[in-house]
Amino acid sequence: MENRHAVTDRDVVKHLIKRLARIDASDGWRADLNPAQRAALDYLSRANRFSRQPSHLASYLGSTRGTVSQTLKSLAAKGYVEAVTPGSDKRTIAYQLTESGRKLATTSDLLSESLDQLSAGSLRDIATQLRHVLGAAIHTNRQKPFGLCKDCTYFQPKNGNGHCRLLNEELGVFERDQICHEQLPRSAGASATSA
Repeated sequence: MENRHAVTDRDVVKHLIKRLARIDASDGWRADLNPAQRAALDYLSRANRFSRQPSHLASYLGSTRGTVSQTLKSLAAKGYVEAVTPGSDKRTIAYQLTESGRKLATTSDLLSESLDQLSAGSLRDIATQLRHVLGAAIHTNRQKPFGLCKDCTYFQPKNGNGHCRLLNEELGVFERDQICHEQLPRSAGASATSA
């Protein structure tokens, strides 16, 4: 006997999000990358200098540290990322994009091209609703929001860029608009502003 039930708006939205995610992942098999490597490049292109360690990437992607380490090693072997020591502790390793990694990370993809067909108002409306959905999922799953620095409780505007009060660090020119693993939303409405 066939299992029939009324399809709700929630069911439709869930299906659409999952289908878009699958299409986006299948589009990730371009150049010499797989979808996991493309996701890592995307994250590193958006993360501030305090959020580029393998553990941060694993937390953001919901993956294991071992899987992320292998992904980063592959990207380094291909010349898209390089390992750096971000502070005085030489045991800490972070990754940053190389010039070729930056170029690849900013290459247009199918989802971006599809979104370009929408009006600015439509994009803002969709982004607002998806932020709410993502924020609820992050809260329910007890994950970090990885939001933008400028939307953080610890952010203090200063000299046109900003200052992180938690880390007591001046932010670089673009860091206020990058995602951070330490981000604590100023309000519930500001959570998960990055995705």
